[in-house]
Amino acid sequence: MSLIRPKRTGLIAAPYVKRLVAEKFRTNDTAFTFRMNAGFPGDINRGHPASIQPCLVSPINPVTQYGAPCMVDTAGGSNGGVRPVAAADKTAAITQIWGVTARPYPIQQATTANQYGAVPYGSGAIPAQQPVDVLRGGYIMVPVVGSPVKGGNVWIWTAASGGGHTVGGFEAVDGSGNTVALDPDNYAWNSPPDATGIAELILNKF
Repeated sequence: MSLIRPKRTGLIAAPYVKRLVAEKFRTNDTAFTFRMNAGFPGDINRGHPASIQPCLVSPINPVTQYGAPCMVDTAGGSNGGVRPVAAADKTAAITQIWGVTARPYPIQQATTANQYGAVPYGSGAIPAQQPVDVLRGGYIMVPVVGSPVKGGNVWIWTAASGGGHTVGGFEAVDGSGNTVALDPDNYAWNSPPDATGIAELILNKF
């Protein structure tokens, strides 16, 4: 904005006149040529609705990854903690899981019961000395093999790991005898995977 002083006429000066000046600005626009990552394994990406339960980790067969399906370990000495889905669950023909391990970062692992400080923040492993958050209902990002579609069925690999498949991992298609199918009324995919194989899973267990 600038001020223009008009010419004097006689003894009376006309008032100052305001003039708006349009200026050019240089902009640095950015084009994203690739899709952003959908998230990280175990991310609860919708705060509502979400049902999150702290669970003990089974000392016999502990869960080790975030964004992975888990079951309650009923074996003696497990203290009712959660364990990964195993090959034996194929024989049991499970259609339900207890939930999915949720990513709680930042978190610091205890070296022994209630002893903190020796392990740095940000470890990707699930601490064995303290409870783990488990999503029982809501939306969560999980790693998946295959290309799920919105509303598609959910499978879990129950054979030995290999060929890109992981025992206890999520699958987008039937594995021809190597998978168990989860109840479609309670579990469904809500997105295709991103470039790293992460997709959004719905758990309707409220």
